[in-house]
Amino acid sequence: MLVLLPPSEGKAASGRGVPLKTESLSLPGLAEARAAVLDELVELCAGDEEKAREVLGLSEGLRGEVAKNIELRTAGTRPAGEIYTGVLYDALDLSSLDAAAKRRAAKSLLVFSGLWGAVHTGDRIPSYRCSMGVKLPGLGALGAYWRGVMDPVLTEAAGTGLVLDLRSSAYAAAWKPKGAVAGRTATVRVLHSQLVDGVEKRSVVSHFNKATKGRIVRDLLTAGADPAGPAELVETLRGLGYVVEAEAPAKPGRAWSLDVVVTQIH
Repeated sequence: MLVLLPPSEGKAASGRGVPLKTESLSLPGLAEARAAVLDELVELCAGDEEKAREVLGLSEGLRGEVAKNIELRTAGTRPAGEIYTGVLYDALDLSSLDAAAKRRAAKSLLVFSGLWGAVHTGDRIPSYRCSMGVKLPGLGALGAYWRGVMDPVLTEAAGTGLVLDLRSSAYAAAWKPKGAVAGRTATVRVLHSQLVDGVEKRSVVSHFNKATKGRIVRDLLTAGADPAGPAELVETLRGLGYVVEAEAPAKPGRAWSLDVVVTQIH
């Protein structure tokens, strides 16, 4: 099983680990593209600070993120699973998993990134600021840039197993599974169900969508679940207590869409 996750906008500090070693990152097929993004991001931030803030979409209060990007090659590193924070990662709580679940996480979780393309949670990276929606002056929109190099690398990484896609739309644009891989892919939407004047209303609530997705991944890892495909995933999630609605796609080579329905959000 390969689980595709979005990153978090906020990130933990780099820490005091060894500096970045790009050659040690997983998915070496992305190395050349990573180097190009890293070079341009550092150059951008080392130049005109106001231009860098504008390109990166940073408010005045986040001015310090520009300086942080300048030091990416020399800053300390931590495992990506510790760098990424926020609602989904708080609910996932990788650090509290038992040893077996941590091994499964290191193998199966893949975090998409505007800077790195995608990394496993055990890859050591510095804290940075560069979302997939950024348009770098020399490379253009990063979503389109990564889309041009991702397919062969991620198709190989997906192998013959299930792909559980929990990415937000901006990061999903960087790689869209095709063909046989798409047929083994399941995307998940979390819906909050409530009664309004006796009528059920369903809505997507961003915060709780992220939290529920984090709990889903945690529960799958803790249970040691390894569903072979989307249909098996539906049954696995139901066995774990989730209310799941899903239908097989009308045509082969298309991803499954799963709705996880919650009545209490926290």
